[in-house]
Amino acid sequence: MDAESLASALAQRLFVELEASGRHVHVTAQQALELFGHCLTPKRPLSQPGQFLAEQRVTVVGPKGEFRDVAVLGPERKQAQVEISLTDGRTLGIQPPIRLSGDIQGSPGAVLVGSRGRVTLEQGVIAAQRHIHLTPEAAAHFGVKDRQRVKLQALTERPVIFQDVIVRVSPDFAPYAHLDYDEANACGFQKGDLGRILP
Repeated sequence: MDAESLASALAQRLFVELEASGRHVHVTAQQALELFGHCLTPKRPLSQPGQFLAEQRVTVVGPKGEFRDVAVLGPERKQAQVEISLTDGRTLGIQPPIRLSGDIQGSPGAVLVGSRGRVTLEQGVIAAQRHIHLTPEAAAHFGVKDRQRVKLQALTERPVIFQDVIVRVSPDFAPYAHLDYDEANACGFQKGDLGRILP
């Protein structure tokens, strides 16, 4: 093993890679038909296995403003979800609750406009709770469990320790820590930056 491979293997045992998650939308199969006239078309894979950035884009419309050209992620889900930052919420005129993905009960709605139509969501707009994706093996290595709340030290240009970070464990995950753009900008995140899980 060369020095670079050794360093990479060591980093994976000590740290978890950080990712910044920008505003994006998840839709159901029926909503994809209403918005685009067909199912989602994969453009490129994402870091989490089986997930992809779609070719299709939408406009997200709120009471006070809108965002055009918003990414749509696939595959289609059982319920729609719009993930934005708290700063995005001010532009849209929406106060999104901070939730884990899929926890949309009682959240605000928005209007999605696609190339072929529009869909009105009664709920589904959230700001994603910062979280760490881990495989069971990685979770055991780091000594953490699913749904555990930990601290995450961001080893970035402006180092910061994020508190109340939720651990999510599944054999379907790849190990990454996800921050939204407000959090990523606050710590000076650059692609490839690492974080350290603290108790």
